[in-house]
Amino acid sequence: MDVVLNGQELVNVSGEPITPRGSALLVLGCPQVPVQTSIALYLINRLKKSGIVPVVAGNKSANTLLVIADPDRHYLGEVIDLDRAVGLISDKKRDFDRCFVFIHNDAGITYAATMGVISKAKVFALIYGEHYDDLVKQIDFPCTVIAAKAVHNPMPLKKAIDEVTPWAA
Repeated sequence: MDVVLNGQELVNVSGEPITPRGSALLVLGCPQVPVQTSIALYLINRLKKSGIVPVVAGNKSANTLLVIADPDRHYLGEVIDLDRAVGLISDKKRDFDRCFVFIHNDAGITYAATMGVISKAKVFALIYGEHYDDLVKQIDFPCTVIAAKAVHNPMPLKKAIDEVTPWAA
């Protein structure tokens, strides 16, 4: 397969993005809860150190926060629109080994459940925010739940992630 680098995205000659082996999709929702951006950058760093290629899929606000936080792309690699990522996966044009869904509301749970159905990826539900415990109770599909009450301080969620070591899974 012929592969070219188009900006920060690997694409085949037909222009469709491809995913290298050892890949992870980070699904970001509305960045209403402050810890999302820092935890995403932390997770990207840990995945890269383990040889896993992280791809971020989020809404425009979530993606923009990450791009502005890492303008020289020291950590951040490919960033795509969340709806585009869902479309590519459901059309079987792309898939990942791991999928980390950032959840702080009901919409995040819906995205995690959707990824569990359309993707072959091992799904990790990263649940955080003021009411994280209520969200954990709503998970009724197969996934690895990583949860902590983290709103402004990312350390509880970082600690929960480190205990699971999803980059070693």
